[in-house]
Amino acid sequence: MPDHPDPSGAPRPALVTVPPPERGATRIADRVVAKIASRAAREALPPPPADAVPPHASVVVRRQASGTGGTDGTPTHSARVRVSLELGYPADIGAQCGAVRRHVTERVEALAGMEVPEVAVQVERLHLTPESGAVRGRTQ
Repeated sequence: MPDHPDPSGAPRPALVTVPPPERGATRIADRVVAKIASRAAREALPPPPADAVPPHASVVVRRQASGTGGTDGTPTHSARVRVSLELGYPADIGAQCGAVRRHVTERVEALAGMEVPEVAVQVERLHLTPESGAVRGRTQ
């Protein structure tokens, strides 16, 4: 590419292209990925009643490089995420866990640029919601 003078008359240096693997990479800290996943898990759940304990999500990230899967030859990274939740009950627990998996995968991929091949959802505790009515149990 020939040097083109700028308006001041000085020639501009030719552009040098650096191959993608030599450009470097941005590394996103595990705690940032965990915060993204935790927030996404809370976003995926229905809003709790005003007087209820809000859902809690704690996240553990296992990071791994997955080779040079990028379209430009750069290495791609993936995160295996484990989310622990406390949910309101009664509810469709399976549907809530599925929604959490999907939303965590989408948000981590979009915001951190990482593949998420696995989101393990663990329900630690169930809380009775106020609209469940009286305490259920045996009646005689």
